[in-house]
Amino acid sequence: MAYNQFSLRKAVRDFDLKVVEVENFLPPIEPIMPSHLLSETLKQNVPWAAVGSEKARSEGIINPVLLELRRLLPGQVSVFSGEEFNVDPSRELTGYCDFLVSKSPEQLFIEAPAIIVVEAKKADISTGLGQCAAEVVAAQIFNKQNGLCGSPVFGSVSNGTQWRFLKLEEQTLTINLLDHTLPPVDTILGVLVWLLQSR
Repeated sequence: MAYNQFSLRKAVRDFDLKVVEVENFLPPIEPIMPSHLLSETLKQNVPWAAVGSEKARSEGIINPVLLELRRLLPGQVSVFSGEEFNVDPSRELTGYCDFLVSKSPEQLFIEAPAIIVVEAKKADISTGLGQCAAEVVAAQIFNKQNGLCGSPVFGSVSNGTQWRFLKLEEQTLTINLLDHTLPPVDTILGVLVWLLQSR
């Protein structure tokens, strides 16, 4: 079974997770000004992608935002799009992640630690929480398999203009109930950089 077959209820049950719902688990974070390239890209893409398909939102909004991380953290992160991430078939942790960000410069294959998983959805982002939860569990297992234990793995479900963040620490899945919105993108960039640097 692929990640996209998981509901939140199934992920919580199958992986024995404790869910904590909070307004916002993130501390106050300084916004980061985007590059001119990202600003212009989003200026062109957001009006088109926001009313388009899931693929349009993924390619037109989410991907440019995540690629900006490589500019902000040169030589420190890699961004994977649509990469197969088969971690544990016995637990149904197989399939493709829309986006995965690793704190490693390696771009030819996913290298630990996998820090952030972003799942793109067209409409109601709540429907993607189960899939994202299964993917952060897989990322946690992947990190442990590679000798990296104890640090949180983060996820986000986004339709491009709304981003809902979650965090997995051991068996506790903390889910924000409030979404971060784009525009402006500077707040989202600040959050993403903080997630990568909080290990």
